Amino acid sequence: MKIYKLLVFLFLFFSVAIISRPYWAQWFSRQDKINPENIVDTYQKSEIAFFNNKKFEVPSGLLANEDNNLNVLGEEYSGDKRIEVDLTIQRMYAYEGDQLVYSFLVSSGLWDRTPTGTFKIWIKIRSQKMSGGSKELGTYYYLPNVPYIMFFYNDKVAKKIGYSLHGTYWHNNFGIPMSHGCINMKTSEIAQVYSWAEVGLPVIIYGKYEYKKVELPNAEI
Repeated sequence: MKIYKLLVFLFLFFSVAIISRPYWAQWFSRQDKINPENIVDTYQKSEIAFFNNKKFEVPSGLLANEDNNLNVLGEEYSGDKRIEVDLTIQRMYAYEGDQLVYSFLVSSGLWDRTPTGTFKIWIKIRSQKMSGGSKELGTYYYLPNVPYIMFFYNDKVAKKIGYSLHGTYWHNNFGIPMSHGCINMKTSEIAQVYSWAEVGLPVIIYGKYEYKKVELPNAEI
């Protein structure tokens, strides 16, 4: 009787595992956490990158020479600038008061992984490595020299999770979710927002992207 129950349990377990296989990526493909107390600006002149297990060279000239390195941690902001991200239409808006300053397409997190709510930028960093995902599930990524990073957080979403807006050199599929949670933007466009934005500035994220079918988009490198 015990063996029978064990066999039934194993049958049910493996049946559920097989049926749920298309969803494994969203459960096990997390981005690596960061250490907010030891965050640094890094840039390698020559590096190899991976995105969804695909290997390619990191392009040069991602950063403009005139940009500053990084802002001071903990700076408060009292102006009227703000960033809004509408996940439904995959678009970012930058406002100063009622004036629209920028409007750009973005790629948010697959599997609804980008959080919604009101956040604030806690640091800006010109360049840093980002990594995570799973080689077994085909979602592994190792991305040196990610440019123009603006990390954001709130009381419910900790800094160490590493959500940010940043430049993107590994795909051109803006307008559909592509990331592991961050908000991807064209490097030339985030560079403008990076220079305009200030630490402490609010980031308001709302909406929900409606998937036509469940799939992991291929990168257009």
